[in-house]
Amino acid sequence: MPANGAQLHRWLREQLDLAVARRAVIDDHSAPFAYLEHAFFRPSDKPADSVVWANRGGGKTFLGAIATALDLLFKPGIEVRVLAGSLEQAARMHAHLRWVFERESLAHFVEGKITDRRLRLVNGSGVELLSASQASVRGTRVQVLRCDEVDLFKPAIWDAAQLVTRSKLCGDVPVRGAIECLSTMHLPFGMMAELVEQANEGRRELFKWGVLDVLERCDDRRSCAKCPLWSECKGRAKETPAAESGHISIDDAVVMKRRVALPVWESEMLCLRPRRSDAVYPAFDRDAHVVSDVEPGPLWRWYCGMDFGFRAPTVILFAAMDDLGTLWIVDERSRKEVVVAEHARSIVDAPWPEPLWVGVAPAGHQRSGQTGVTDVSVLRGAGLVIKSRRSAIAHGIRLVTQRLAPASGEPTLKIHERCVTLIEALERYHYPEDRPEASEPVKDGFDHAADALRYLVVNLDEPYSSQRSRYAAG
Repeated sequence: MPANGAQLHRWLREQLDLAVARRAVIDDHSAPFAYLEHAFFRPSDKPADSVVWANRGGGKTFLGAIATALDLLFKPGIEVRVLAGSLEQAARMHAHLRWVFERESLAHFVEGKITDRRLRLVNGSGVELLSASQASVRGTRVQVLRCDEVDLFKPAIWDAAQLVTRSKLCGDVPVRGAIECLSTMHLPFGMMAELVEQANEGRRELFKWGVLDVLERCDDRRSCAKCPLWSECKGRAKETPAAESGHISIDDAVVMKRRVALPVWESEMLCLRPRRSDAVYPAFDRDAHVVSDVEPGPLWRWYCGMDFGFRAPTVILFAAMDDLGTLWIVDERSRKEVVVAEHARSIVDAPWPEPLWVGVAPAGHQRSGQTGVTDVSVLRGAGLVIKSRRSAIAHGIRLVTQRLAPASGEPTLKIHERCVTLIEALERYHYPEDRPEASEPVKDGFDHAADALRYLVVNLDEPYSSQRSRYAAG
């Protein structure tokens, strides 16, 4: 059994003819071998659970299979399960396992036949593919659960998977129960984004690599000055040790880069950030739009934007326009199951100057089926001026976007960091994933604060509307 990283790397080279990269090309990335080292030794001073964020074609499924093979060979009696978004995806890892144990030097370790879903060794260890269902996951008690393409998991299945691992002494090797997650980050605020955040908090060990970290070694026959990969590589691929050359060829990487748009390349292949092709406000950037301090001037004009709700939250935004036309969102209020009269009092009693008006949805003029009173009339009864200009959702989104990213000059929308509900909404408000061209965004909870902002901006930037009348010529 390999006793350290150097011995493990040598075993892979001698037994499987694998030279897994031990050096990351990008500064804040991990070498792929670092994942295998952690998965095999699982040091006690680091989290047992881990996350692998890697590019498409970056070898994460293959390395997950190698990590599984190492567990089976050197930890007698260990039980490993592979869970993926579909059995087809899990079968890819199983196919790599077949490749390992069909080698002449390792085939005698296999007990019986390798089936489409199971593989067992004569030392009592075994691996099985799980179907992507709660019933399949809940009946499992294993030492290691490897989850492939976890970003495509349904939340209920992921939740069920959290309680399946058990620590065990496998032979003379103590094995800590662990869940490993391997995926490309497909969604801006999906499962992988949450897991990476947990890793940043120290709850999981994170391993991240992109196409450059698994790229073949570049030789002197290629000119850096003319290379399409220069902007991300800057010659570092020439420094890769020949013995650890990656499995993606430079020619293939160049072709793939030319096929796709830059956001897709940066997300799927460089692992810089998740792709936001379905985002309603892709121009929103915390660095550009979120501030930690606001000093209102004496001539600033104050307004509010409001989205009505009851079971869903009512969101109120407190805002001010400076003398240069920049709109500052200085505070917010988000409450569920609170009547409109109480929201009205919160605006009147707020520590901010009284707003010139409150921008709301036109639906606020509809009478309640229980009280016969409109939400707008309740607000007006508290002495507030109400604006409710009719506007298509798409048009309002364009007006907000113009402030986030004007054609020239700096953004004219700034948001104080205390407005966490609005900030999250602007990041997570999205169109249907399978129909990003849809005219209306998804209503999944992140629309309320975004709507309050839209009502504010629509009534502020286009306060007047024209009406078309018909008349008979006299």
